[in-house]
Amino acid sequence: MAHTYLIKPHLHRTYPTVKFAKGIYVYDTNGKKYVDGCSGAVTANLGHGVQEVIKAMSKQASKVAFVYRSQFTNEAAEMLAETLSQRIDRDTQYWTFFVNSGSEATETAMKIAIQYWQEQGRKGKNKILSRWLSYHGITLGALSMSGHPARRARFVPLLEDFPIVSPPYCFRCPYHLTFPSCQWRCADELEEAIVRIGAEHIAAFIAEPIIGAAGAAMTPPDGYYERIRDICRRHEILLIADEIMTGLGRTGKMMGLDHWNVQADIVTLGKGLGAGYTPIAATLASERVMEPILNGSGVIMSGHTLSANPLSAAVALAVLQYIDKHNLVQHAHEMGSYLFTKLQALQKKFAWIGDVRGKGLLLGIEFVTPNTKAMIPSDLAFTDTVVATAQEHGLLVYPSASGNGKDGAAIIIAPPLTIERAQIDELAELLERTFSRIEQHLPNEMKRNDRHDKSQK
Repeated sequence: MAHTYLIKPHLHRTYPTVKFAKGIYVYDTNGKKYVDGCSGAVTANLGHGVQEVIKAMSKQASKVAFVYRSQFTNEAAEMLAETLSQRIDRDTQYWTFFVNSGSEATETAMKIAIQYWQEQGRKGKNKILSRWLSYHGITLGALSMSGHPARRARFVPLLEDFPIVSPPYCFRCPYHLTFPSCQWRCADELEEAIVRIGAEHIAAFIAEPIIGAAGAAMTPPDGYYERIRDICRRHEILLIADEIMTGLGRTGKMMGLDHWNVQADIVTLGKGLGAGYTPIAATLASERVMEPILNGSGVIMSGHTLSANPLSAAVALAVLQYIDKHNLVQHAHEMGSYLFTKLQALQKKFAWIGDVRGKGLLLGIEFVTPNTKAMIPSDLAFTDTVVATAQEHGLLVYPSASGNGKDGAAIIIAPPLTIERAQIDELAELLERTFSRIEQHLPNEMKRNDRHDKSQK
């Protein structure tokens, strides 16, 4: 292999070189075609090569690509902020702070939540609570909020201990209960944490409506978020919805929390906002959150050089217009239901598929030792095997954590929202071939069907 100066995810691994992409397909320089079964990193929501977006990019670039936000505003950013406010909730206005990545968006959300209380003279409310098996970003502030043990491991001495609450993990209930007799025990754990710590120290609770990278589309039971919203209100704690992965149609609703008709105080968006055509993310604060800041300092203490640049804003605006024009939110719901049935059929065929979950076109598969719910040990690198084998077969899937965050194996299936039924059939066929290949070479540790899942005892 020729020497490279590019730092890749694995420095000793050889990666194919992409040549071009169109629709749900990606092609490498050897002419191999891949079905983009995960939209890259659950990002390319419109698929690749959408001309309407490319034209909007070119048109804006010919006018002005960059101005600094402390010197100018621009029409594209103003229009995008207004459009997003309407998408979040037509009855409540939201103000938008544009950034470049999801990590920046969640850090900004954290800062706004703390500043909200500071502006009211309640400076002691500066702690953020979050859940285990969550992921909110890789920068230190975002990673402090993330309950992703593998990604925290190297930096624990630098991080805050924000993850404190168990996730709504019905497949492996931390209390060994079942829904609905559990009475949302995992939600009530938040209130117990608040009482122990003291609400006077807590600014906000942050949660992914459907847990992505750390939980393989882990989806709570109905009633969970309604209970969480009530707990936050009663204890005067802001609710931050991390919609980086779930927002803008991915789950078959405009926002992930829309499945439960719950409104957050602060919302973060990313990934699908630029749909892979430009780096852009956003933090949206409700009128309620903005009011004391507007009446106080009048300044949100955060800033990024490329924030609200007109080029990225124009591209994101074109993405939203494309979603509306092609009714992709409803399409994601319909295609997601069809894909879900395909994955359930595979679950019946392969005994090491323990759970299929998610909503819309954000679906997860958790793997287990056959005929048990036992977590697959991390030293087997089973997720890596699935991802690599799928890519060999021309299918891209997204690795995800599960189990206890260290042991456990899972993937996310999240193709572009533009996928059609025949393409879902193609995706499912490639996935079945992948699983059939893996079945032939299962590690010995996964062939012991008499193992017991100690995590469930």
